[in-house]
Amino acid sequence: MWKLAATMALCLALATAGTSVQAAFETDVIKTSAGDLKITFIGHGTLMFEFGGKAIHVDPWSKLADYGTLPKANLVLITHEHQDHLDIEALKKVRDDKTPCVLTEICAKKVNGGTVMHNGDVKTVEGIKIEAVPAYNLVHKRDNGQPFHPKGQGNGYILTFADKRVYVAGDTENTPEMKALKEIDIAFLPMNLPYTMTPEMIADAAKAFKPKILYPYHTGETDLSKLTDLMKDSPGIEVRIRKMK
Repeated sequence: MWKLAATMALCLALATAGTSVQAAFETDVIKTSAGDLKITFIGHGTLMFEFGGKAIHVDPWSKLADYGTLPKANLVLITHEHQDHLDIEALKKVRDDKTPCVLTEICAKKVNGGTVMHNGDVKTVEGIKIEAVPAYNLVHKRDNGQPFHPKGQGNGYILTFADKRVYVAGDTENTPEMKALKEIDIAFLPMNLPYTMTPEMIADAAKAFKPKILYPYHTGETDLSKLTDLMKDSPGIEVRIRKMK
């Protein structure tokens, strides 16, 4: 009898552990014309979208989550090749070689079964329209003068979920291509010095393309209050702060 009780206790503990991992992440639900879009804020540059019964993982990173406890991917998006965005071990847990994985040309050299998108490409994968947006540095560079993210190597992605367009910028600054975007409902913009944008750069970009909801992400140690202060005179843009350090 005690063996049965011990087994049941162990099962309960394992189930609870899995639940607690998922419960640790903040989530938002966005209404679309075709049902709810659930956003899970895993952290740093890592997100998960759930829509229409499908799970879409963006830059899964095993440092932040136990991917054995999260939904398996129906689609994966990789913005660029840096280790905090392209994590082979996380990919092994969240997908198999048949799971669509949209990525850059450099990333495709390390990932089996990937679909390469170059800056400016548009594809529909798993019923989701995906647009690849250039992601690169204009100002911030390494000691040798090379940008942290050279032009043409990284992607941001615009995902269309029914009537909502969601822009995940990747590692980038406030480029002309970003500022020229139109009809963006939700934007994830990186704010992690010295690699991406300052609060001033994010405010400059957001005021140019006017997303309805702005999430700063990949924020590192940046003072988030600086961004909210800069955006307080832009009532058409809702700034939402989530745990995306």
